[in-house]
Amino acid sequence: MSSEKQYTNPEAGKLGILVHPSCTEMGKKIDDFIKAWRGDDSRDTYLLSSTCSRFGTGEAKVLINESIRGMDLYVVADVLNRSLEYNLCGYTNKMSPDDIYADIKRYIMAAAGKAARVSVVMPFLYESRQHRRTARESLDSAYALQELVQMGVHDIITVDAHDPRIQNAIPIDGFDNIMPTYQTTKALLESTDDLIIDADHMMVVSPDEGAMDRATSFAGSLGIDVGMFYKRRDYSQVIDGRNPIVAHEFLGADVKGKDIIVIDDMISSGESVIDIARELMAREAKRIFVIATFGIFAKGTKVFDQAYEDGLIYKVITTNGIYQMPELFEKPWYVSADISKYLARVIDSHNHDMPLSDIVGHYHKIQEKIAAYNEHKTWNEED
Repeated sequence: MSSEKQYTNPEAGKLGILVHPSCTEMGKKIDDFIKAWRGDDSRDTYLLSSTCSRFGTGEAKVLINESIRGMDLYVVADVLNRSLEYNLCGYTNKMSPDDIYADIKRYIMAAAGKAARVSVVMPFLYESRQHRRTARESLDSAYALQELVQMGVHDIITVDAHDPRIQNAIPIDGFDNIMPTYQTTKALLESTDDLIIDADHMMVVSPDEGAMDRATSFAGSLGIDVGMFYKRRDYSQVIDGRNPIVAHEFLGADVKGKDIIVIDDMISSGESVIDIARELMAREAKRIFVIATFGIFAKGTKVFDQAYEDGLIYKVITTNGIYQMPELFEKPWYVSADISKYLARVIDSHNHDMPLSDIVGHYHKIQEKIAAYNEHKTWNEED
């Protein structure tokens, strides 16, 4: 499908995509989708040639190797890609989120005001876990958003922000927080062929009060009930920067005999979600499906291997919005939900100044997918 047939608005500027090394595979997929849709024989790629190099001291610079004058630029980066390395005075260092965020700013500086506009596509929002101030502490995500806007960024596109209220830091500037509800639902249905999707056989559970909006939205799309755990904490102690959890208390209907979807924005170490799975299985739940937009697996996968062997976890679904450890794809419990096409549609639409509502609205698409699942129809790979 060409862009002329798909959109009534002209391009805001000639499309150019700058992909940080942290997002190479995702960037290639996005480019392939947009090329297929537009069918523009005059362009082999929408990816712009650039380098992100470092001196022996560890200092860095970005070089854009072609003209960008008048372009509508999109800088795509994964701040949580921990596979990248660089040399520092003879030592090999792993790149941190701070390093990758600094590179994003270098791309913006390299554009030097020549582009028509610059947008940043950051699936995991930088420092979004530090989204509010409760004591004398830094408020990193809010300041990062303000800094990008001050540098001239037109729009910030992210996926399932830890707390979407962080956009209040830049209330009159562009901030698009898109949800991968359809993509994770599709992955769930494709990975399990015996689900009964109704309130008598399935339930969505929020791991804490902060994830309730996400859980209720997901449950509403599937037409099933929702429950919630709340974390009872010991506020007399601070361990690793937070008050330790004493117990998970459950609020909701009976889970006995039901497939349970535990949904959250991220899996960090995984210990909390496995505690919740243990609580649910003690209440005689049938199977536990964990769906999280981002699978960080900060302490590796052994805890999930054990949980799977113990029958606590049936499937874990996360997206490719951040770096995925290669060993994940060998795990019988792991399912990946691809959001490359979703991001490509957002960028393509954004480039034409079209509303994103038709793209990010998932309810009817999910209903169609569930109907096809129930009737055992073949999947439409165009989705």
